[in-house]
Amino acid sequence: MPTFAYRLLPPRAAFWATIEPGEVALMVRHLEHLRRLKEEGAVRFVGRAENGDYGFVLIEADDQAHANRIATSDPAVSEGLMRLELHAFLVVYSGEQVPMESGTAKPVS
Repeated sequence: MPTFAYRLLPPRAAFWATIEPGEVALMVRHLEHLRRLKEEGAVRFVGRAENGDYGFVLIEADDQAHANRIATSDPAVSEGLMRLELHAFLVVYSGEQVPMESGTAKPVS
C-alpha cells in the first residue's frame, strides 16, 4: 500500500511552551485519533521534532485522496489548530531489511 507523510505545523513558534488549556484538550483528541488509526493499521509512525517545530505522521493509504481524507480527519487539522503538509513518501529503509540491489536503493514495504 502506498505511504504518505503528513507534517503538522503548530500555530506559533513557542507552541509547546505556551499551550493553552483548550489546546491541550485538542491535542489529547489528536493523539487518541492517531492511536485509533494505528490500531486500524493506517498509521506506521508518529513523532515530532524535539524542538516542537512540527509533528510528523507516516500513514498508509490507497491513494492521495484517501491520504488526504485521513490527514484532514485529524482533529488538530480539522479544528484549525495545526497546518497540514501532505506528501507521497517513499520508504527506502524501514529497519527490517537493507534495500540495496546493484547499488541502488529500492523501496521496501
